[in-house]
Amino acid sequence: MSRTTLSRRDFIRLSCCSATGAALAAGMGRFGLVNAYAQCVPTAGYKALVCIFLFGGNDGNNMVIPFDTTGYGQYAAARTGLALPQNILLPISPGPTSQRYSAFALHPQMPGMKDLFNTGKVALVSNVGTLVQPTTQSQYMSRSLPVPSALFSHSDQQNQWQTSAPNSTGKSGWAGRTADKTQCFNPTAKLPTIMSLAGANIFATGLATRPATVTPGNTSGFSNLDATRTSNMQTLLTLDSGVSLVQAASAITGFSFADSNNLATALATGTPLNTVFPNTGIGGQLKQVAQVIQVRGNLQINRQIFFCSMGGFDTHNSQLGDQGTLLSQLSAAMSAFYNATLELNVSSQVTTFSLSEFGRTLQESSGAGSDHAWGNHQMVMGGAVHGGDIYGTFPNLAVGGPDDTSINSGARGRWIPTTSLDQYAATLATWFGVAPGTDLAYVFPDLQNFPVKNLGFV
Repeated sequence: MSRTTLSRRDFIRLSCCSATGAALAAGMGRFGLVNAYAQCVPTAGYKALVCIFLFGGNDGNNMVIPFDTTGYGQYAAARTGLALPQNILLPISPGPTSQRYSAFALHPQMPGMKDLFNTGKVALVSNVGTLVQPTTQSQYMSRSLPVPSALFSHSDQQNQWQTSAPNSTGKSGWAGRTADKTQCFNPTAKLPTIMSLAGANIFATGLATRPATVTPGNTSGFSNLDATRTSNMQTLLTLDSGVSLVQAASAITGFSFADSNNLATALATGTPLNTVFPNTGIGGQLKQVAQVIQVRGNLQINRQIFFCSMGGFDTHNSQLGDQGTLLSQLSAAMSAFYNATLELNVSSQVTTFSLSEFGRTLQESSGAGSDHAWGNHQMVMGGAVHGGDIYGTFPNLAVGGPDDTSINSGARGRWIPTTSLDQYAATLATWFGVAPGTDLAYVFPDLQNFPVKNLGFV
């Protein structure tokens, strides 16, 4: 985009820079409430959470694999054509563990994650999923307890993982509500607490706060406009049209204008990173996150949440090759990002974690792929992470076994989660600064249903 022209399409795109479509629809009148729900007690220092959402449902069964003779044998017998040869797996060394299998390995395309796990910088959290309350196989099969609505549906489970609302359509994200409760850490910040590098999403939408959305590598935004157009736009945004929808849209565009200029100004003070990032979509997103973290002082921001994503994990067909490529990209980008946090001297202040709407069936489906399932394994990375271990309870890899959703002819190896999303996410939010008690309950209303509130991995 040149300095002398601004098309209607560019104007609309830039106007949406700092507000998701969901936020626009749900929160036109609440942007003056930025501190309405913030009751936190600020402490010194910087912290950031970096979410990587794996859209499509990553097959955790081929990401973390039992490596002992019994466990691998059980895995290979059930997975048939999807089973990875044992001799190409990457062994990891968990700490003292009560898992039912005695040894584990990672997918062969994840050498970076293997090294970070074995040096204590990555933790695995096993069999995580959306739950209303702890649920056994018999309770699930008899429907004697409430379970999440629309299980195995992409759109519904993506919404539930981002909102932690397992039996309703969430209107705000758990990261957005985390931002609501930690605003006192950012009293003079020049940018919202949450930034999405992957477009509009409900995850970043709060009840009292708004996100910023940027395109990696294209952060100049409104700063490309010349002085005359900048002045004209500012004048337009202050006009009182008398139409509430137009006024609300003008307010959003005004925030976008300020965010874009503040971010561009801050990034201009940064220096090139020595860390080399892979030239991939997720590599570009995480590189942009590192660049923003580098200029956090100029942005006067002490707490940040970033949303990144990868797609393509809906592997109904040709899973071995497709997932291998995706996990290779993910591992390389995460490794580079961790190295960048070392370079920036913030490795213990930045925690990166994965989300994905569900796992996949242990049994192979036609087309050399797998189908939608439920519980899944997640990764957490950072200097503050108590890594080198597996948290939660690893499922029994027996089709029709005690962790499957079915014991009859319909059994496929769909694991009933033994750790809830609420427990996983609340552990991250607590580290970030959400106070226990009413603040944590505000972010995760169903957390009260689980006896363990903090999994201890960070």
